[in-house]
Amino acid sequence: MPIIPNWVAASECAKSFASQWPDTEPGGTIIGFDTQGIRFTHCGGLESLSTCKEFSADSVVRFASLTKHVFAAMVLRNAHLISLNDRLGVHLPELQSPLADVTVGRALDMSGGLPDVRECLTLLGLSVYTETKKGPLLDFLFSLTRLNFDAGTDVSYSNTGYRLVEAALERKGLTFDAFVQSEIAQPLGIFLKAPEVWIDPVKGLVPGYFKDDENWQLSAAGLHISAAGSLAGSGNDLAVWLQHLLANNDRDTGLLAALSATRYMADGRPSGYGLGLRWSDLAGRNFVGHGGSHPGYKSYFLLDPEAGTGIVVVSNRDDTNSYKLALNTMSALTGLPLPETNCTLPDGLYATETGPYWIELKNGIATYLDAEETLYDDGDGWFSSRSASSPLRLRWIGSALEGEAGYVQRRFLPVNPATVPDDLNGHWVAGQYGAQFEIKDGMVTMGIGPTRHRMPLMALGNDRFLFTLNDGPWRKRICLHRLTRGKVELVLSRSRIMEYALAS
Repeated sequence: MPIIPNWVAASECAKSFASQWPDTEPGGTIIGFDTQGIRFTHCGGLESLSTCKEFSADSVVRFASLTKHVFAAMVLRNAHLISLNDRLGVHLPELQSPLADVTVGRALDMSGGLPDVRECLTLLGLSVYTETKKGPLLDFLFSLTRLNFDAGTDVSYSNTGYRLVEAALERKGLTFDAFVQSEIAQPLGIFLKAPEVWIDPVKGLVPGYFKDDENWQLSAAGLHISAAGSLAGSGNDLAVWLQHLLANNDRDTGLLAALSATRYMADGRPSGYGLGLRWSDLAGRNFVGHGGSHPGYKSYFLLDPEAGTGIVVVSNRDDTNSYKLALNTMSALTGLPLPETNCTLPDGLYATETGPYWIELKNGIATYLDAEETLYDDGDGWFSSRSASSPLRLRWIGSALEGEAGYVQRRFLPVNPATVPDDLNGHWVAGQYGAQFEIKDGMVTMGIGPTRHRMPLMALGNDRFLFTLNDGPWRKRICLHRLTRGKVELVLSRSRIMEYALAS
């Protein structure tokens, strides 16, 4: 039976969320639309704490990873130059195996195992604020010889595939911003811009903010952004583009279906992540969308392709839960119930018997390798993240958590208190990259001069240790995993390959 959209209920829901952004703080906008036009717009808060101008649907923000489906559209449009089945190494011969053997399609659908550049830099001791440029970042990727996992065996979010495919297209004379301007912004009469670095001027761009203790701080980032997350525009601009996708006409007929088409793991299992889009569901009805997160900016859009409706959320404050706002508003629009979150799995810190895989449960929130996801009740004792990019499905069996983390069967056991052994002490180096840290008396020290961080290690057993690195708006919990007596690896969800050796 077709669902009749309840725009009044959806508008009231969005209005309630927008009202929670105080008029003295950063804010955002929530927009509901269909193929015929904008149905409602609700805004709250400020677009700038300096000018005190109110946030509006025309406030320009960084979309971050919402960019991905637009870049994937560029790839599909140029299928005569680059195919989803091509090996990356065909277009970037400097890549080494096994990265060179990952296909373009797997690079874009998060099943390629490609280590995320930003998290690699964190594990080398570089701050979110450290400036990096396109060329040296590509050279860094060309030096890598490990994947996070064998391509096609798991899903883990990474921006690196988009960076590499963008580089491949640039070698063929095609740039992402030129595509955005000629194929989207100009034909639709909207403003979109894809700067390559944070400090590139963008017309009308509002500041992003994060909260440091009690005070709002201006956000910043040094990473060359790439087509994984470079796009900027307003909520209204985004809504117009998404209306165009839903309308399914002109030269983009079939584009939304192609971007959201089911992708498959190597063993034939379907994945919920497509080409820059991910599937969600409410009471069995499927919706497609994506989120975005840059320091100081959060965004999400959710589309109902069958009904031709959509919700957009954009914000210039780091604490916005844009997915929740979009999902709740879509629930009000459709009348479909939200998933239950009454997780009964016991709180605690758990780890697999071997390997760097750990998970913490707290109040229904699962943090797996530092990637945080809410767990929802799937029935029969199962709880899942319902996330296409960070899938978890777990239950309690005896005295352990069992199920799937990603697409891999895992068994997590409670972590028992332990001490950090003295034989871990020493000077550890990643000589190829000039990175180093020191371990002494159960503390790991990274950085130089006044930027040095001293962080206590927590033993997980079997040569695994956790420590927490604070970096501006980010808090990273890193697993140090000893591979041999003289070699360790540092592991985050998106990067699991950075090795250090004990200096002699």
